[in-house]
Amino acid sequence: MANFYTDNADLRHHLSHPLMRRIVELRERNYTEADKFDYAPLNFDDAMDNYDRVLEVVGELCGDIIAPNAEAVDHQGASCADGRAIYADATVDNLAACRQAGLMGMAMPRRFGGLNFPITPYIMAADMVSRADTGFENLWGLQDCAETLYEFGDEDQKQRFIPRVCEGETMSMDLTEPDAGSDLQSVMLKATQKEDGTWVLNGVKRFITNGDSDIHLVLARSEEGTKDGRGLSMFIYDKRNGGVNVRRIENKMGIKGSPTCELVYKNAPAELCGSRRMGLIKYVMALMNGARLGIAAQSVGVSELAYREALAYAQERRQFGKAIIEFPAVAEMISVMKAKLDASRSLLYECARFVDMYKILDDISKERSLTPEERQERKHYNRLADALTPMAKGMGSEYCNQNAYDCIQVHGGSGFMKDYACERLYRDARITSIYEGTTQLQVVAAIRHVTTGTYKMLIDSYAAQEVRPELQAVKDRLAVLTGMYTDAIAAVEAVNDPAYTDFMARRLVEMAGNIVMAYLLLLDANRNESFEKSLHVYTNMAASEVTRHAEFIKAFDPAQLSFYLAK
Repeated sequence: MANFYTDNADLRHHLSHPLMRRIVELRERNYTEADKFDYAPLNFDDAMDNYDRVLEVVGELCGDIIAPNAEAVDHQGASCADGRAIYADATVDNLAACRQAGLMGMAMPRRFGGLNFPITPYIMAADMVSRADTGFENLWGLQDCAETLYEFGDEDQKQRFIPRVCEGETMSMDLTEPDAGSDLQSVMLKATQKEDGTWVLNGVKRFITNGDSDIHLVLARSEEGTKDGRGLSMFIYDKRNGGVNVRRIENKMGIKGSPTCELVYKNAPAELCGSRRMGLIKYVMALMNGARLGIAAQSVGVSELAYREALAYAQERRQFGKAIIEFPAVAEMISVMKAKLDASRSLLYECARFVDMYKILDDISKERSLTPEERQERKHYNRLADALTPMAKGMGSEYCNQNAYDCIQVHGGSGFMKDYACERLYRDARITSIYEGTTQLQVVAAIRHVTTGTYKMLIDSYAAQEVRPELQAVKDRLAVLTGMYTDAIAAVEAVNDPAYTDFMARRLVEMAGNIVMAYLLLLDANRNESFEKSLHVYTNMAASEVTRHAEFIKAFDPAQLSFYLAK
């Protein structure tokens, strides 16, 4: 019997991070809900034991049901008939198992039927589900759209919709249109308010993940005559009311169990969520940040499976009288895969903890006034979460794709065949660096945290922490890389040209990411010696990457910028 939680000690390591005590204390409101709900924890240890038990259930479900179903789901895929999306048979079984186990609405408050999990253990569940079946995580993981309902819906909407999600109904976020991909300001799906004050939606949405879900969050143009983001509002559409049909299901390279739909809205009744005009400016930004954290978790799950498949094959496959893992070229590939996996997972959970801190404090602010210290704490963690989310999504998805590529390479010709999971994994991985904002758009979001010093502030906070003497040499090496990073920023800023800064943005963001992840592995190794191997491998890789980017920036003649810009 496989269990994707108990077979991976790294998850418990991240769940036991020192900041979790503060997160749980705030989330549980100092454990005051024990009088109202018999399954609410009495103290920190009780809460952690609860997370551990639920994650073990997730791990068992992933290992015994979802993962064994993945191949059948990939072969059958989702389909479309009579205006409806139809899941693969095994996907239906997966959803039923998740509902029966009570794993829907995990992060929702208990008063709505949820488990009241912080984001961090919920993201661990997403990590495991992604390892089991990357496409299924899209269906199961869209439960986090309920977070937007919780944050911005009125009390009546919360009471009507969130319990349905906790009971197992599915959600989608209907944002993209044929002429509005990443440029959501161009959304033109029309929202019309009728004389009785109700709303109807008309238009087309495209590339909608799980687009035939039970409950939709829809970005639509509510203000007549507008053409930018200020005319967009967020709406809730209930499938039970009718008015939306699935025109087609996209025939995709991978994640075939996740139906990607083109939707036609025809006088579909809907209700406004939050305030008019705030759909893109506020609500979708919050929704997308949550989705990007989810894709970062999905990427780590893919990296985990890629590493495990490559390692197992390299240990079993024999050539020239010995296992191929005994060849240095193969051994190096697998050690680098593990280092990228560990680095991206450390970044993922650091980001998740920061998201937990600011979101919980923000939620508490709706119940009572925050103290000055709490307001400062919320501002601090909001800034850090905003900085690490695009980094975790951007670099984590790139590492995921690299690991999937290397997994096939380790398998050689066999990896090109459908007889092995790595072929499916390779196809599934490719979307992670595209949807919910491409890697290039993550760089756009991240570069301001280079120029405003957020990443440098975070790096300095890591550098200020004491480590075991045997790790001091690594810490000293990271200090040198940090100096190269700050010099590179200064060199770019000295040119004083926004186009030049944009051109160098990817290099600066990657330098920051390499150093941040190396420091996180250093701190992990300081708590847990099992991370030392990955720390050294990743630091060597990071040093090479940071040096390469620093040398490029140092040697680059700004006059040559026109050679690179398309005409």
